[in-house]
Amino acid sequence: MQKQKPTSIFTRAVHGGARRDDAFGAINEPIYMTSNYRIPTDGSPVDWSGTESNIYARNRNVNQMVLQDKLCALTGAEDCAVFGSGVAALAGVFVPFLNTGDHAIISEVCYSATNLLFRKYLPEKYRIEVTFVDTTDTEAVRAAVRPNTKLIHVETPGNPTTGISDLDAIAALAHAAGALLSVDATFAGPICLYPLRHGADLEIHSMTKYINGHGDALGGCVLGRRALLDQVKEIAMVNFGGVLSPFNAWIIARGLVTLPLRMAQHSSVALEVARFLERSDAVRFVWYPGLESHPQHARAAALMGGQYSGMIAFDLKGDEAAHQRFLNALSLVTHAVSLGDVESLIVYYDKTSDKLPHYPPIFREGFFRFSVGLEDSADLIADLTQAMAAAGLV
Repeated sequence: MQKQKPTSIFTRAVHGGARRDDAFGAINEPIYMTSNYRIPTDGSPVDWSGTESNIYARNRNVNQMVLQDKLCALTGAEDCAVFGSGVAALAGVFVPFLNTGDHAIISEVCYSATNLLFRKYLPEKYRIEVTFVDTTDTEAVRAAVRPNTKLIHVETPGNPTTGISDLDAIAALAHAAGALLSVDATFAGPICLYPLRHGADLEIHSMTKYINGHGDALGGCVLGRRALLDQVKEIAMVNFGGVLSPFNAWIIARGLVTLPLRMAQHSSVALEVARFLERSDAVRFVWYPGLESHPQHARAAALMGGQYSGMIAFDLKGDEAAHQRFLNALSLVTHAVSLGDVESLIVYYDKTSDKLPHYPPIFREGFFRFSVGLEDSADLIADLTQAMAAAGLV
């Protein structure tokens, strides 16, 4: 009997990438905590450093394969490579596809590790030429292209501003120049945004965030065409050793089953909270892609299909002391780094942050990065309201 191919994202989240356990008949995938596998003794060729068979867990392990297959089922990618962290996944793209003398165009608003790699390590150690641009401005990207441009790397929504770049237009620019387009879509998660459908060659996520979703495992992934992923795996996974552990692969794959449900809740709650913030007299500004007031809302609507993830950037009126009183008074919302967890997290970028000059002007007085969790919107709004009152802002 031919196996039915599921079309619903909810069904794919449950059944995509699942493998039958022929040893004991377990329905749930076991954790294969082994570093070595038996090598065939029938004389068949063995590729000691290959990623197509189980030889050594750094090259390939069963739990890694299950997770990769599940991510492909959810995103439509041909292939996937999973890594020990999101930063390892980023390096797994930048190192294989950039050589000395190449030029890269990078989103000016980007994750701190990406910023450091392209402002310091890659130029200084490998003489990679780099241009940082506001990638929400497609014409600025066009103007930055050079004959030796080999990679355009876009982060959208941008971390932490939530700026939205026109992926279709930038993909056309990249491919006309003979360059690859890589997209870090961590802020959106792989359900709210499908970069590969909009021309991206490589899609990157810190799985620590929405893909895992529970704040208990590090991981990163790269998705795209098999020919590109072969290079990513050979260099970054096999020879740089950035492979994800079997246990983390298992726990992240387990969390993927609820990803569509979680992203729907994150998005729904965040929109209600963003609307509350937009109405509040205590708020200086709020950026959330689902709000019509967001400067790239129309673009976000076209790219994200009505679910805008859970990330909000906003600021309150008042001085730095008031901002700290607000943070101290929060009860349900936790003052902590990272994002995409089941519980709401918030961090404050104060005026001393060295990143502020790279952000749009409205952000340069300081702002909050708010990762809205899975709590009820009314409870979160009540917590924000009482914290604003405790800070003397309402």
